[in-house]
Amino acid sequence: MLKFAANLTMMFNEVSFPERFELAARAGFQGVEFLFPYQYDVTELKTQLKHHQLTQVLFNAPPGNWLAGERGLASLPNRESEFRQSLELVIEYAIQLECHQVHIMAGNRQTELSEGEQQQQLIRQLTYAADKLSDYGINILIEPINPFDMPDYFLKYISQAENIIREVNRPNISIQFDIYHCQKTQGNILHNLNHYFKNIGHIQIASVPYRNEPGLGEINYPWLFSQIEKLNYRGWIGCEYHPAGNTTEGLFWLNKVNHNLSIAY
Repeated sequence: MLKFAANLTMMFNEVSFPERFELAARAGFQGVEFLFPYQYDVTELKTQLKHHQLTQVLFNAPPGNWLAGERGLASLPNRESEFRQSLELVIEYAIQLECHQVHIMAGNRQTELSEGEQQQQLIRQLTYAADKLSDYGINILIEPINPFDMPDYFLKYISQAENIIREVNRPNISIQFDIYHCQKTQGNILHNLNHYFKNIGHIQIASVPYRNEPGLGEINYPWLFSQIEKLNYRGWIGCEYHPAGNTTEGLFWLNKVNHNLSIAY
C-alpha cells in the first residue's frame, strides 16, 4: 500500500502554516512533511498533529543561513560545531513531533576544498550525526538535488549518495529519492529506483519540468506508482510540489490513481 504525505511547506499555502494541517487532514492525508519547522513553537505543531491525527513523516535539519544562500552545513569546513549543535534542535523537534526521519542537507560546493576532501568532511559529520541520532530512533536522509534548481549544491547524483552511505556505514542513513530531481539530473527513473532501492528510505514526487502536481508533466505517474507498489515499498511518498492552482482542486491526480492502487493518503 502506497502512503502519501502532504508537504505543508509547498501545499495548502492558501492559508497560514498552522492552518495547513487541518486542510491536509480534510483532504484525506494521514501524514505530513515540511522543510524547516523552527520558526514555529513545537508545542503548537504537536497539537496540530494530534488534533488532526496526522503522522509527522519528515522535516529538515537547520540549513545554515538560508536567505544568504546556504543549503546545509554538513560538508562545510569550519562549521562542525554549528552543525553538531543544530542536532540538539533536531532532536527536540523530532521527539516532540514523534518524527523518525530528518533530511540533513549536504551544503554547497566549497571551492577551497577538493571534491574528495569535501565529501570526506560530509562523511565525518554524517557519521557523527548518525551515531547521535540513533539513540533517539531518528533516521538520516540525504537527497541528491538537481543542478538546474540548485547549481551550487554539493550532492547531485544518486550514486554519490550511495557511496556516502557506504562510507558512513550506519543502519540509520538512507537516500531521499526525489523523482523530480532524478528525472531532471539523470532520467531512467525506474532503473534508478530498482538499482538503489535497498538504500531508499523516502520518496518524493512532483511533475517535470515545472514541479507541479504529478500528472501535469512528462512523467507517467500512474504507471510509475504501480511499479513502486510492485517493489513492495513500505515508506512514505512525500508530495513535494508547487500546486498549479488551488491545492485541494489539484488533488485530481491522487483521485485518479486511487482507483487502481492500494493507497492510503
